[in-house]
Amino acid sequence: MMIQENLTISGAVREGAKRLKQCGIENADYDSYALLSEINGMDRTYYLMNGSKLLTRVEQERFFDYIERRSSHEPLQHILGRAFFYGHEFKVSPDVLIPRPDTEVLVEQVLKVCTDGMTVVDMCTGSGCILLSVALERKLSKGIGVDISGKALAVAKANQEALAPENVTLIQSDLFENAGKYLMEQSVDIVVSNPPYICTEVIDSLSEEVRLHDPVLALDGHEDGLYFYRKITKQAKGFLKPGGRLFYEIGYDQSAAVEALLCKEGYTQVSTVKDLAGLDRVVMGRL
Repeated sequence: MMIQENLTISGAVREGAKRLKQCGIENADYDSYALLSEINGMDRTYYLMNGSKLLTRVEQERFFDYIERRSSHEPLQHILGRAFFYGHEFKVSPDVLIPRPDTEVLVEQVLKVCTDGMTVVDMCTGSGCILLSVALERKLSKGIGVDISGKALAVAKANQEALAPENVTLIQSDLFENAGKYLMEQSVDIVVSNPPYICTEVIDSLSEEVRLHDPVLALDGHEDGLYFYRKITKQAKGFLKPGGRLFYEIGYDQSAAVEALLCKEGYTQVSTVKDLAGLDRVVMGRL
């Protein structure tokens, strides 16, 4: 990108949005504004009052570098290094799934039954956004975030340190394999999980933002997308208290299959909750 003479703040945002639209980026206007804001720290008021202010050469170079990255469908959140979820800012990286608004429905369902003093396990915790959001709303006796990826846990740890919830521990484990070091049998009130649930053969058809930039480890639910639901549903029974609850985020077309898994393993009060778009999003049950 050639440095432009007399390029203003508002002109840069328009030019950035134009380039993003040409590359098929949704929300191009917002993304262009957000990327320039990351560079000069402006808020909406400053933008409206100072749109005619000229950008420096350094600001232009950084901005159009960001625009090129976004034009290649690198997620905005990866460029910024953060995402907002349930009212909090979370660090993100290519090692974790980007927290998405749909997952807030999962947190809301957990909070409906979670009370102070409970023990909550977040399986496949990734950035930690689910567990940390719950722990910031309730005084947990114990919150355990589990992930097989050490890189993902490093991101979750950074978020834990930044948000400082009480009584949260993060452990590296293949599901419940190492959980016995931290949990006793029938000691857990709630297990919650947003596991990998995309069928392997479908991954190549996902959007570039997801297919090229989200970690495959966090997407691949094996042949039918149900691999982790089967394992977690069975293993959780050894740690959940009588009456304990299991909550899952699911794909829009997986409700019947996941409900059937819970019923097969002896869970009761099995039900599905839809997200704001009217799609099946959360399956839950009780032992």
